[in-house]
Amino acid sequence: MVMKIRKRILIISLTLLAGFTCSAGAVTKGMKKVIDDALDFSVKQSMSMFNEMKDQKGILPRTAENGKMITCESAWWTSGFYPGTLWYCYEYSNDPQIRAAAEEMTSRVEQQKYTTSNHDVGFILYCSFGNGWRLTGNDDYKKVLLQGAQSLSTRFNPTVGCIKSWNRKPWQYPVIIDNMMNLELLLWASQNSEQTKFGEMARSHADVTMKHHFRPDYSCYHVVSYDTITGQPEAKCTYQGYADDSDWSRGQAWALYGYTMMYRETKQKKYLNQAIHVARFIMAHPQLPEDKIPYWDFDDPDIPATPRDASAGAVIASALIELSRYTKGRFSKKCLAVAETQLKTLTSPEYLAEPGTNCNFILKHSVGNKPKNREVDVPLTYADYYYVEALLRYKKDILKEKVGVEIRK
Repeated sequence: MVMKIRKRILIISLTLLAGFTCSAGAVTKGMKKVIDDALDFSVKQSMSMFNEMKDQKGILPRTAENGKMITCESAWWTSGFYPGTLWYCYEYSNDPQIRAAAEEMTSRVEQQKYTTSNHDVGFILYCSFGNGWRLTGNDDYKKVLLQGAQSLSTRFNPTVGCIKSWNRKPWQYPVIIDNMMNLELLLWASQNSEQTKFGEMARSHADVTMKHHFRPDYSCYHVVSYDTITGQPEAKCTYQGYADDSDWSRGQAWALYGYTMMYRETKQKKYLNQAIHVARFIMAHPQLPEDKIPYWDFDDPDIPATPRDASAGAVIASALIELSRYTKGRFSKKCLAVAETQLKTLTSPEYLAEPGTNCNFILKHSVGNKPKNREVDVPLTYADYYYVEALLRYKKDILKEKVGVEIRK
């Protein structure tokens, strides 16, 4: 614990001293080829995966182990990511065959619009149907999203002020930091219907999470469970991290992405400030490697002899690219520089699969749940999703280049 405190003091000191002085021209130099080559590869690999799966009705890719594809049904929390990746590939390419593939895989998760047993309906539907609606304006997709938001809203408890993540004992009312990612569905639904309650729930959840999930250095717990009578926390712990007070890398990534998204959708400065604090914590962390792909948990005592997590790196990269647009000066340049390093690393042979290998997943070396020894050092569908999203964001928002599909106004 003493070492933990000392480390955090060091991190705060590094944060205060952090600066970045490169020019904007140097920031983007050489990135165009990295981005375009990576997007071209992602399209080919994703369609190779579709060709393998198109006749296997009702299932979606999850991961791979020992050279074998591990699939899931639509109820599994990661089911919407591969359809979303296909939609991003369609956005880049404007290829009607890829659109047809995206439509097929998206249809496989539609039944989850009625899910009320967990919070994952946001992940499942917004990555798939949300991107589909954004690119096509399909009114049927909008109906699915609105029904999904209604289902998700049933898990909101006004006493706690949050959406309940799991129905798992021993916790009364567990809320995990991942849940920040589901708020985008509620915010979208509030903006595209007359149900303002959805937006109110999302903002309440973000506010309560900001109050109780974060430590003084802006690292976050994985799980906070609440007392349903008082609305106050009863436990702060982990389920996927090294220890209750450790800094689980993907949890920090979810926090960064979630509050950046909250600022985008609400324009409330408190969410931007929170995202900035979390970004500073991550970027200044002494255990963040030079190539900027984090170890699965920043506090694993076996570092450096412990797995990296490409999924955390991809989520962070995507969030930092967006955050760089909402900030100015040296901090903005620092965000972009770290994201660039992450994208270059993920696009290197160390992380990017060879064509037709890796069961047609794009990235290697992600970690799902190391404490349970599940999905350790394997490809993961959500790593691919956020990697392709980050590539597209860089191409559109940083390089200012057009892609194949013009977004509807």
